[in-house]
Amino acid sequence: METISQPVPLTGEAAADGESFATLLGHWARRLGDRVAVTYLDHRYGVDGRAVTLTWRELDERVDAVAARLSELAGPGDRAAVLAGQSADYVVAFLGALRAGLVAVPLFAPGLPGHEGRLAAALADCGPRVVLTTAAETGAVTGFLGGCGVAAAVVAVDTVPAVAPGTRDWPAPDPREPAYLQYTSGSTRSPAGVVLTHGNVLANARQACAAYGAESGTTSAVSWLPLFHDMGLILGIGAPVAGGLASVLMDPLAFLERPARWLRALSASPGGISAAPNFAYAYCASRVTEAEKDYLELSRVVSLINGSEPVLPATIAKFHDAFAGCGLRPEVHRSSYGLAEATVLVSVTDAGKPPRQVTFDRARLAAGHAEPAPPGAAATTLVSCGRPVGQRVRIADPVTGAHAEPGAVGEIRVSGPNVGSGYWGRAEASAATFGLPPRDPGTGEGWLATGDLGVVFDGELFVTGRLKDLVVVDGRNHYPQDIEQTAEEHPAVRPHSAAAFAIDSGEGEAAVVVLERAKDTEADVVAATAELRAAVSAGHGLRLHDVVFLPPGEVPRTSSGKISRARCRESYLDGTLTVRRLA
Repeated sequence: METISQPVPLTGEAAADGESFATLLGHWARRLGDRVAVTYLDHRYGVDGRAVTLTWRELDERVDAVAARLSELAGPGDRAAVLAGQSADYVVAFLGALRAGLVAVPLFAPGLPGHEGRLAAALADCGPRVVLTTAAETGAVTGFLGGCGVAAAVVAVDTVPAVAPGTRDWPAPDPREPAYLQYTSGSTRSPAGVVLTHGNVLANARQACAAYGAESGTTSAVSWLPLFHDMGLILGIGAPVAGGLASVLMDPLAFLERPARWLRALSASPGGISAAPNFAYAYCASRVTEAEKDYLELSRVVSLINGSEPVLPATIAKFHDAFAGCGLRPEVHRSSYGLAEATVLVSVTDAGKPPRQVTFDRARLAAGHAEPAPPGAAATTLVSCGRPVGQRVRIADPVTGAHAEPGAVGEIRVSGPNVGSGYWGRAEASAATFGLPPRDPGTGEGWLATGDLGVVFDGELFVTGRLKDLVVVDGRNHYPQDIEQTAEEHPAVRPHSAAAFAIDSGEGEAAVVVLERAKDTEADVVAATAELRAAVSAGHGLRLHDVVFLPPGEVPRTSSGKISRARCRESYLDGTLTVRRLA
């Protein structure tokens, strides 16, 4: 099968005229009133955090006040950048920009380590008329804007005076007009602003609610993902506003400091729905103590989404082994595929059963065809990313765009109401990525070229890698995640720290692996390097050009915590990476 779609169409996907996150907030404020809409767990004030809450009515009134202030400073279509830390105020700022008819740009406050350049580039790209932040962060934001040469009015949303309810009729947004710019994480290229319309984001939020089993009054969204990240925004703000769900938020750093905080929040939120990258599940399994597990009750969790990086079978097993005693059910684990250009969610595994795993012949997969591995053959086990949610997925030849043969690996292409309209100010890149033929004769929708490789096997999508990340040496394809997994099996290597990529050695393509030494180990790096070379050679038939061991925490990552192969490669080539190598 070359093209797959949701077997039963989801209802309520398309946004009606005049409907948006901001208008739906007003609907839920009238219907749910004094029920809690947003809870922010501020862990700066103790292990369990101090809960800062806003009811639906309070949230609506604060958003009204911010929108009124913004209407004095900017007009419809102007960009309003959010430069604030994770908080309930971030939610107010984002929704306030939408209600005022501005194009929101969810970013982050200055000071996020290693990402000042990305923030400056995004601001220069979108040209905001106004910047939204908080009183505590105003000084840092103003200074950063001055240093970047960005002239924008700065509004601290927590100091905006209230306005009388119902004193203003806000413009009804056109579903085809931009709602916000979602800047890409920069894991594969310089950040670009994906233009997402009101129709796109509302469609995807409703797709997510339907796929994850969300119901107003019985389920809640629990998230530590950054609100400026595509999944963090839809899970923490979009789906709750679309579906009338309570949202429980915490700072990513609070999770990293003590991962049990996330699971404690899930335990305290009956009907919890959450999402995280693969590394977070492994991190919980290894870092949450037996004493902390005594306080966990996970039997009422509805869905745990695993996405944004390859889902590893070993991680799923480790996580469920660690928390089965806390009532965690295997079927709540849902592996998923998505990307910012499609708002976020594209596909997810079926509810009610664990994600399917298939062991493929590694050599045949690298050659571009998915076949189950025969006994004794080198193999790669992939976890299904399920079926598309209210949209269509096809596998195409990345050069010609033609349908791939059944079982062939090709570029994943997506079509649906959630797919963005292009990149902000980048006509050439937009034309090469969005709206590709063949167009649907009924809707006129074209196809999004994702840049990801995958295969449809028995009606489900399996993601195999990224086109730009393939390591091609001596005419053979190697998936970097396979090489990285082999490297991370060595006890001297810190888990989830390896990056494999190709460089031009002057004599053709050559493979390099960059990784971190495991914490609390005094391993012989020279001996470990020789053992890693032997393991990769034996397992993949690949000679490594170089192995770079770095201290813990030194491998470049994106703002959402994923290893950035592109930045690793750039830093390796310009020499800034290798000067920190251990041997």
